[in-house]
Amino acid sequence: MRALHADTGYLLYRLGLRSGQLFNTFLQESGLRLRHYAVLRYLATCEGALQRELSARLGYDPSAIVGLVDDLEKLGFAERRPAPDDRRSRIVVLTEDGRAFLRDTDQAGRQVTDELLIPLAPAERETLHTLLARVAGNGLA
Repeated sequence: MRALHADTGYLLYRLGLRSGQLFNTFLQESGLRLRHYAVLRYLATCEGALQRELSARLGYDPSAIVGLVDDLEKLGFAERRPAPDDRRSRIVVLTEDGRAFLRDTDQAGRQVTDELLIPLAPAERETLHTLLARVAGNGLA
């Protein structure tokens, strides 16, 4: 029988858990969690998104998205607006306060990544990122 750490899928799972723990610790002061941060980061890449699009893109259950967006609205980081092409639908849009929060967290996010990847040289980090992006692009993006 092979060792657990010989399983790449398990190692990725453990790395994801550790990354989430570090990021949630960093976000704890703001009252947000990694899931909130992911919604904000996604919204920063677009002019707004339907909740069902957030669910599909981030891989979160639709009911979880509702709660996450509710939390972000309460903090003033996101808001729901009528969709320009269908007034019955609502899109979620990043607010200026949400953009400011993301700007303020950029350095801390890099520190979390640095702590997580401390055993790797800079070139190895780039290689890891390139490989993970390729894997993520194969069904996860």
